[in-house]
Formats: sequence, structure tokens, C-alpha cells
Amino acid sequence: MEDLLKEKLWFYIIHNNPDLMFTLQEDYSVLDYLNEKISSVKPILDDMLSDDTPQYIIEEICLNVLTEDLKPSRFLYIRSLLSDEFEKTYAAFQESGILTYEVINLIESCRPIFETIGFTKENEEDPNLRNALIGQIADYLN
Repeated sequence: MEDLLKEKLWFYIIHNNPDLMFTLQEDYSVLDYLNEKISSVKPILDDMLSDDTPQYIIEEICLNVLTEDLKPSRFLYIRSLLSDEFEKTYAAFQESGILTYEVINLIESCRPIFETIGFTKENEEDPNLRNALIGQIADYLN
């Protein structure tokens, strides 16, 4: 079960937080990260296994806990802003195969805004955050 959770967590990271994926790979710390995360849900996992909880429920509950600090995804948010507000640039990045790379660069460029305003589920729709990020993306692209 632990290996399955590691696989599913890694799959989630690849698709929702590729910036984290690249950082972990650069540092050669993928396994350490995954093992640490799985250790954090081990008590819950053990309790549910001993209670004969169905596997799909165990997976869902554990993955919700494992991915809680990875949400909302800055990567998906920036990619969405790029797609909505800078359509031609988005298409050009996608066609040339550098979309993921450029979105990760944009996340880094926008880091001060994310840190100043914050980025949580509660303020994900904040127009001030959105406008500040759009301005920073425009600066990055020029």
C-alpha cells in the first residue's frame, strides 16, 4: 500500500507541481521526500488497514492528506493565467515544447507576489492577486 501511495503521490506531483518535481530531481531527494510524506500518514494508514477499510477509501484519504500542502497548484494557476491572458505566447510555448519550463520560470518570477499576497484556496480567486500576477507575467514576457 505504501508503494502504491508513493506512486500516486509522485503522479500527482508530476501533473500538478512539476516545479517541485524538478527541484526534487535536481537535489536527488525524490525518494527521501516521498518516504517522509508517506511516514506522515503511516498512523492513519495503519489504523485503516487494521480496520479493514477498503483500499480505495484508504487511497483517497491518504492522498488528500499527502497533497494538502501542495494545493492550490501555483503551476496550474500560472499556466491557466498564461493560457487565458497571453494566448499567443501560450500556444507558441506549447508548440515549441517549452511550456512547462517557461511556466516554472514564471513561478519563480512571480514568487515575491505569491509570498507577499499569499496563495491559498481562500484567495485563489482574489482579483488583486490575479492582476499582480498578470502584470508580472507581462513583465517577464517583455
